[in-house]
Amino acid sequence: MLKILLSASRWLANYTSLFIIGIAVFTFFVPSTFKWVSGITQTVILGLIMLTMGLTLSADDFRILARRPLDIFIGACAQFIIMPCVAYLLVMVFHLEPALAIGILLVGCCPGGVSSNIMSFLCHGDVAFSVGMTCVSTLLAPVMTPLLMQITAGEIVEIDTIGMFLNILIVTILPVSLGCFLNYLYSRKSYFPILRSLMPGISVICLACIVGGVISTVHDPLIERGLFLFMLTFCVVLCHNTLGYVLGWLAGKFAKFNAAKKRTISIEVGMQNAGLATNLATVFFVAQPLAVLPCAISCAWHSISGTLLAGLFLQLDKKNGQQIQTSSK
Repeated sequence: MLKILLSASRWLANYTSLFIIGIAVFTFFVPSTFKWVSGITQTVILGLIMLTMGLTLSADDFRILARRPLDIFIGACAQFIIMPCVAYLLVMVFHLEPALAIGILLVGCCPGGVSSNIMSFLCHGDVAFSVGMTCVSTLLAPVMTPLLMQITAGEIVEIDTIGMFLNILIVTILPVSLGCFLNYLYSRKSYFPILRSLMPGISVICLACIVGGVISTVHDPLIERGLFLFMLTFCVVLCHNTLGYVLGWLAGKFAKFNAAKKRTISIEVGMQNAGLATNLATVFFVAQPLAVLPCAISCAWHSISGTLLAGLFLQLDKKNGQQIQTSSK
């Protein structure tokens, strides 16, 4: 039974985007399937995702912050400057209606996504740097996300900055901290590596549940407004994500990072924690139900694009016959 669970977890980690898209399509035709994923249930599921992140972090991961402060500082600045600015620009360029504008701004103001660490590993990036960036952006999120939303979306809708701060604290910092504490207590136990091996699969299933819940919520407006609404939203998400990758890479180039670190900062900046954005949209912008649509599409698309970008980097390595140096030097 354990071997089956471990194999299932590996499969889900390798085919995250395929699984999430499958759940999204299925839910679109059977919207009642994930109606239960809303409110406090959705918050608990997101907290479980962050708990799985904490369980995979060790004391060595946090020592990166002390050993490489400049790298992490540059990465954090790129994360919280590039993506909110690009989101705001796209809102202006596409003249998005308030609900869609709120959704894409939420995605832009959230921290980096957990799966970015996996993508950095796959493309021979600097995994230690990736973990450090994810940790810092997550720790800063309770302050930075409400602040950036107030700056970028304050003219569109009233932002409950205090409530958002507390919500992010509860669904990100506390579960991650608990996971790290459990890792510290039980990391030397024989069963703990097996438990950690199951975390990627659990995280993917939880993310799929969140996406399914969102599709159930926006199903009727999507049917009512047709394909145009979906294609417009997808186009904005595509531009936001792609510009994040490009500008993240350019930020690394400007900072004179080596190839591995440029790949990592590109992926970290481009891939956002869209699951957190989805939760914030459903909790704080109930009057704008379509705000969750850009978040849901981002959940699926970021996994797909991250996998494609990692594969592109690997193809470039094969073409050039190079072995990327992943050290922090």
